[in-house]
Amino acid sequence: MKNVYVVTHTESVHHIKGVVGGWYDTGLTDRGRAQASAVADRLVDLLGSETPSVSSSDLLRARETAEVIAGRFSCTVNLTSDLRELSYGSAEGKPQRWLDTRFEPAPDQNRLDHRNISDAETKREFLTRVFRAVDEIVCTAQPNHVIITHGYAMTFVVARWIGMPLESAGFVNFRSNSGGITHLQEDDLFRNRAVRFLNSTSHLNGI
Repeated sequence: MKNVYVVTHTESVHHIKGVVGGWYDTGLTDRGRAQASAVADRLVDLLGSETPSVSSSDLLRARETAEVIAGRFSCTVNLTSDLRELSYGSAEGKPQRWLDTRFEPAPDQNRLDHRNISDAETKREFLTRVFRAVDEIVCTAQPNHVIITHGYAMTFVVARWIGMPLESAGFVNFRSNSGGITHLQEDDLFRNRAVRFLNSTSHLNGI
């Protein structure tokens, strides 16, 4: 049985400052660190004595979340830029209202190659690297994995897991909260891939 636990990084400074995230690099708040500890506790409950591989976006808020989790399992963190959030280009670090007044939603006929901001990443560019990261992580013989990524990126980790073609992923979006855990599983016999639960937050207990 292969298990993949996808964790959305916990509360970051950019959340409370109301600025655009993307590749803007901020660390966790005190609340975010407490949430990361609760996430680690829940993963220990789920994995028991098993030590997973831990892979994370290299952005600070994800890396700090991952370090708390890896510390609980006494293992290292594998960092990759492929698990970063969608880049919003020149909007990153600016007030959210700055982006809101300039954001251009993708038209239905061009969901993958449209740029919401002139220098932002396209969804095709974003999905290509997230899909690549998932392939590289789950192809190993290791049966248990923890992936720490970002709110929007989580959707496409799940999309890749269930075999959704990139060309069909233009409209999909799964809700994700800070510190949410999603459990993906593949059985040994049929190698069917399931989403056991999505964005579970009960472990946070109001933190």
